[in-house]
Parts: sequence; C-alpha cells; structure tokens
Amino acid sequence: MARPARCRVEDEVFLATASRVFNGARIGTRSEVRINGIVHLRTVLPADSMVPIGWVAVGDPARILPPEDHDGIWAVQKDLDFPGYVFGLERPADGESLMPALSERFGRGLGRHRDDEQV
Repeated sequence: MARPARCRVEDEVFLATASRVFNGARIGTRSEVRINGIVHLRTVLPADSMVPIGWVAVGDPARILPPEDHDGIWAVQKDLDFPGYVFGLERPADGESLMPALSERFGRGLGRHRDDEQV
C-alpha cells in the first residue's frame, strides 16, 4: 500500500482544540482552524484563511462550508477519493461497505506483530 501524503502546515497557523487536518491537506501561513474545524483530505487552505468553529474546509481551492451542508461537502469530497488516497482501495459501489477490505488489510498488518515480545 502506498503511503498517503502528509499534511503541510505553514508558519503562524493556529490549530484549535479538536481541529482535524486530513492527509495531503495544506494550510497556508497565518491561517486559523478553530475548535472542531476540519481541513479535509487534499484540501488547500490559502494563507490568511479561517475555518470557523465546527465548519469544514474541502477542496482545492478550499470551500469553507457549515457542517450541516452535507450535500455541498460531499459534492467536493467525493472526487477527492478518500478510500483510494488514504487506503489504496477503490470506493465501494453504493450500498456496499469499504470495511471488509479495510478490516482485512489492517488485520494483515497487525498480524505481522503476533510474535512480538515485550522488551
């Protein structure tokens, strides 16, 4: 599995309590992500931007949307390909779950440690 890109946080950025910054995101200088704010996968937040309390920044260029705008967030986020970018898996068909393939992958990874000894 390819290792997903790390996020990049420029200088003088404020990340408040419980804010989340996903894989491949870039946060520009002097930006703020306030309490419970989210900078989603592969999102580019320009310098001097602000994600309000609980809101979601998504896309490149970033759209900053309220959490209740599920349709607006999904319209951008779907094309960012979270399962492919983070896990190297294809998005399952509507009504199917990513979890069986994801659980198998994590199980194999954890299984490599079954013979580990505590030191």
